[in-house]
Amino acid sequence: MSLLLAERCVVRATHLRRGRSRSLDPSTTAARQLRYGRIILDSADAPVAFGNGGMETALVALRGQALVAADGRRFTLAPYDTLYVPREVSLEVRPGAQGCDLAEIAAPVDGVYPLKLVPWAEVQRDPGLHFTAGTSPTRRTVNILVGKNVEAGRLLCGVTFSEAGGWTSWPPHEHAQMLEEAYLYVDMPAPAWGVQLVYTNPQAPELAVVVREGDVVLMPAGYHPNVAAPGGTINFLWMMAAHREGADRQFGVVNVQPEYAAAGSGLEPGRASK
Repeated sequence: MSLLLAERCVVRATHLRRGRSRSLDPSTTAARQLRYGRIILDSADAPVAFGNGGMETALVALRGQALVAADGRRFTLAPYDTLYVPREVSLEVRPGAQGCDLAEIAAPVDGVYPLKLVPWAEVQRDPGLHFTAGTSPTRRTVNILVGKNVEAGRLLCGVTFSEAGGWTSWPPHEHAQMLEEAYLYVDMPAPAWGVQLVYTNPQAPELAVVVREGDVVLMPAGYHPNVAAPGGTINFLWMMAAHREGADRQFGVVNVQPEYAAAGSGLEPGRASK
């Protein structure tokens, strides 16, 4: 049976679930290591407290402001600030004056790695974490939030922004032997939409789905290019979990679809810096 079944790889409108929710999990999807959920609170909502157990966790702010307590320290997260939290930590998330919306990304690990805040402003200043890949119509801005700048066991994540009507993840690449990946589509206000392809056979894509704000597509295997509808952009928080803790946690180590391999992956700046 193919891993690339829509009912096991596509979760819709995850941005509409209030409170703390989980949308991507091995018990309900084709994921093996990767977990994803949201913490969405209005300003008047009570704080959310939880422990992450055996999961290393990345909290990525998407909207508003979140006040996060973890391991006896306090942090304020504004959009695209990211907090890496090691396993076995108790956390509390309080909403700021405009509420908060966090992506909660997690994977099981045996090791314990340092707690670290990654401010968005620091990512923007680092040419190995913030760079342009491709040329029009495949030009996009890649931002690495959790990569070699953070000690971790399995998790990698970042955010990519396309040009209007453009393609991303081009040339098509895959890394299924090392990493599983999912895309959460963000900053795509209606009527913006795009098309996500995931395939192991270029002649017969297993997945070809329309995606909108808040949708998630899991890529347990296969090439995964996408394209924005004209007039809008396709933007996504990408999240990856290594199959082998430590050894497989490598950004940019990919297999480019052979027909397009001569031009490289476009991810070389991020790989070199990390």
